[in-house]
Amino acid sequence: MPLLEVKNLRTYYITRAGPVRAVDGVSFFVEKGEVFGLAGESGCGKTTAGLSILRLLPRYGRIVGGEIIFDGVNILEVRESVFRRKYRWKRISMVFQGAMNALNPVFRVGEQIAEAIMLHENVSKEEAMKRVKALFEKVGIEPSRVDNYPHEFSGGMRQRAMIALALACNPELVIADEPTTALDVVIQGQILDLLRKLREELDLSVILITHDLSTIAELCNRVGIMYAGKLVECADVRSIFKDPLHPYTQGLINAIPSITGPKTRLRSIPGAPPDLLNPPRGCRFHPRCPYATEKCRREEPAYIEVRRGHWVACHMVA
Repeated sequence: MPLLEVKNLRTYYITRAGPVRAVDGVSFFVEKGEVFGLAGESGCGKTTAGLSILRLLPRYGRIVGGEIIFDGVNILEVRESVFRRKYRWKRISMVFQGAMNALNPVFRVGEQIAEAIMLHENVSKEEAMKRVKALFEKVGIEPSRVDNYPHEFSGGMRQRAMIALALACNPELVIADEPTTALDVVIQGQILDLLRKLREELDLSVILITHDLSTIAELCNRVGIMYAGKLVECADVRSIFKDPLHPYTQGLINAIPSITGPKTRLRSIPGAPPDLLNPPRGCRFHPRCPYATEKCRREEPAYIEVRRGHWVACHMVA
C-alpha cells in the first residue's frame, strides 16, 4: 500500500466571480521512501495540491471532492484538532516556497524550530533545543547559530533552516515546494544534494513541487505533469524524459536548453495557461496544442494507463 494516495482531488478557490478550479480531479500516489515530482508551469495547481494534503488552504480555499489516503486513513475525514496534533508536522511536513519570508524575523531561528517540536511532543525547551542543534548539524549549519535571527542567515542557510524545521518531528512525508527558488545555481545544487542525502538517511518520502524539469530529472523517481488543475501525464522519470506522450510534456522538455547538443533556438509553448474561472471545454491544453482536433475541443480526454505505470490524458495516445 502506498504511503500516500490522492484520489480525484478537487480543490477550488471560492471568489465573487465563481470557483477557481485550481485542482480539478487529480490522482497520484507516493510510495514509502520515494521522491515524487509535481511539475508544470506556474498557476497549474501544484502548490494548491501540496497545501491540500496538509489542509493549509487559505480561508477561501475549499476541498470540494476526492480523498487523501495517508497510511490507510482518509485524512480529509479526520477532525482538525486531531489532524493538527497527529498528522500536520508530526507525520507530514512542508518546506514552504520562499524561505526568505517563511521564518518570523523577530524570533531566533532555533526558537522557531524548538516551538514546533514542543507543540507536537511532550519535551522540555532544553531537550527541544538539543534536538534543534542536532538538526542544524544534519542540514549543514553550525549548531552555535541556533540563537541567530533570520536576517543573520544567508539565503541558502535560511533554506537549510526551513528543511530542519520540516524534519523537526521526524515526519514520514515532506512536501518541498520550490525549495531552490531565488537561490543561485551553486546553492541550488547544495540544497538538492542535501535533500537527496536526507531522503536516503531518514528513508523519507518526498513530494517535490517545481517547474524545473532538470531538478526533477536529478532527484525524483516518478513525476506527474500538471496543467490547468489536472494531471496530464505521470510515469517514472526515465519514461517521461525518454518518451513523453502528452504534447504539453513534450513542449516542456523541448524548452530545456542542452549544453551538449547542437545550438538551436529553444522551442517555447505558445500562449499561456487558461483562466481556471472559466477553463476551456474539452482538453484544457487544446488552445495551445499543435495537434488539437475537433475531438480535443469537444471532449475531455480520459486519464488512462497506456503502459505499465505510465498514465496520460490525451486523445492522441488513447
